[in-house]
Amino acid sequence: MTTLEQTIRPSAQSREWKAIVILILLVPVLWSPPFLFRFFLYQPFNIPSNSMAPTLMVGDYVFAAKSAYGYDRYSFPYAPSWISGRFFAADPGYGDVVVFRTAKDASVDYVKRVVALPGDRVQMRGGQLVLNDRPVTRVALASVAGGAVCGTDDGTKIKRWRETLPNGASYVTYDCVDNGYLDNTSVYTVPPGHFFALGDNRDNSTDSRMISAMGFVPMDHLVGKVTRIFWSLDADGRLRGERMGKVW
Repeated sequence: MTTLEQTIRPSAQSREWKAIVILILLVPVLWSPPFLFRFFLYQPFNIPSNSMAPTLMVGDYVFAAKSAYGYDRYSFPYAPSWISGRFFAADPGYGDVVVFRTAKDASVDYVKRVVALPGDRVQMRGGQLVLNDRPVTRVALASVAGGAVCGTDDGTKIKRWRETLPNGASYVTYDCVDNGYLDNTSVYTVPPGHFFALGDNRDNSTDSRMISAMGFVPMDHLVGKVTRIFWSLDADGRLRGERMGKVW
């Protein structure tokens, strides 16, 4: 006669052996160089929009250094929701180009530039960035055709600026239109544990100026720091070699 205990035991043993076999099969994958590289060191991302033009363009592929700011639940795909805080934490610097998730939608990766940190007051006045009541230094550059980065194909020229933050971080921004609806804002004070992010293409970027859409970004939503472009293709699939290897 077969007892209930005898019926259950083989089933439990079978499940245990299946778990052991699966674990054995996964170990080489989890410790393989590609897995370790992607999940702990550098994760590749492709740029889907021109919100960071001219620094990053559609068709660019970049590496984000995961160790730059430490690790949190958004550093790894499928991380359990109960993980909180950051391990080996470090704050981003002014001007860093970062990949992050937002508190509004934690399922989407964004890439923007950090322009303000906890305690800073930030504002846009007439299209110029103002940080802690001081206009950020900017120098006018030669105008260029806007094209796809500004949603025009009629050859309209757009303004470019060389913007330099107080710590010396310097980069080029695009000004597609005068008096854009985000060219003048109220003063935002960055709360503890957050940063304020802007796109370099100031008139075509969903960023921290849009409080209802993005707002302040929690530090523990950082994924990594963008360090270099490793591949770049234009709209026709042609290689843009001049953009490859660029490092921040």
